[in-house]
Amino acid sequence: MHEKYILHVDMDAFFASIEQRDNPEYRNKPLIVGGRTRGVVSTCSYEARKFGIRSAMPIFEAKRRCPHGIFISPRGKVYHEVSKEIHAVLQNYSPLVEMASIDEAYLDITGLENLLGSPLEIARALQQEVFIKTNGLTCSIGIAPIKFLAKIASDEKKPHGIFMISHADMPSYLKELSIAKIPGVGKKFLEELKKLGIKKCADVIGLEKTFWEQKFGKAGIMLYERASGIDEREVQPFTERKSESAETTLAENITDKAVLKKWLLVHAERVGTGLRKQNLKGRTISIKIKFADFKQITRQLTLDKQTNATDTIYQNACLLLDEIVLTKSVRLIGLGVSGFDELTENKQLSLFSVLDDKEEAKEYIEEKRNHLDATLDILREKYGKTAVIRGKLFSKE
Repeated sequence: MHEKYILHVDMDAFFASIEQRDNPEYRNKPLIVGGRTRGVVSTCSYEARKFGIRSAMPIFEAKRRCPHGIFISPRGKVYHEVSKEIHAVLQNYSPLVEMASIDEAYLDITGLENLLGSPLEIARALQQEVFIKTNGLTCSIGIAPIKFLAKIASDEKKPHGIFMISHADMPSYLKELSIAKIPGVGKKFLEELKKLGIKKCADVIGLEKTFWEQKFGKAGIMLYERASGIDEREVQPFTERKSESAETTLAENITDKAVLKKWLLVHAERVGTGLRKQNLKGRTISIKIKFADFKQITRQLTLDKQTNATDTIYQNACLLLDEIVLTKSVRLIGLGVSGFDELTENKQLSLFSVLDDKEEAKEYIEEKRNHLDATLDILREKYGKTAVIRGKLFSKE
């Protein structure tokens, strides 16, 4: 029997590294990707991290810490194309590849020793091929018998490092592992654990599993199992999409709903196009609002039938916005569609069903919208995203 090993491949400062690769003037300088004036940091170069800048930090805070830094907006399409190139490389090393995000993946390499060598040899070859195929992008790789330890290991020797936790080393490594490094242990959970004097995995397994279950429920069971080296999750080559969404941090705080509705239409266009490309339809429409004080609310509604029509998504998002009383200005607005499971359809027609006039009208409108969207998708695919612009979005600005 072959010992089980999982690799976690994590690209180093992915967005920033791509920008530094493509723009020599950014190299060896503190580069922050995420926006020039608003929003949050998507990622930053290692030169910027020396100033305490990190992902999800507000741009204004990053500017305070590093006023001489270079701030740029992300190029999402470019990053996705590079991610596809990396995924193609990973497929050469295992039939079981799970893309956990745009810049990280898990590979199950169990039983591949005779073909590709030891886990360390596989990791080195993979790392080198990614570097060559992406024209200089680096990745860090963690190797471990279980998933969550592979993820932790990939962070041990960043950037461009490899760290392996063998079956023999796993018990001693876990014993000294800080609970703060365990995925799923957030700030609030960590605070509660510190009150109990729990700092390392050894402290966790010093108490019975029943204690953790009674104290914290499922989170307590997860903590005890991880501290004990239990993680039964397998590498999943395909994860079904659960939602499609888009959001924007506004250049200025806004209270005008007419302007916010224009942003909802922009997002409905993007989300609708994404759904149609994947041949998906959803029933649940949701919007997200983040206010100037960073407090956030979400609202959602469920349709009778699934849709991917831009206008249907937009109009229902507007209904949700109309129900919100804006007592504070808005800094971020987002829109999402979920509920893709076909079993959620609750108004299926039998062979002998007869639509009333109102239902017939709805069906007709939806059909017209689908036809329009299909035509727009073809034109934009051929001539570019700005080839056709809806009248509500057209302006000289």
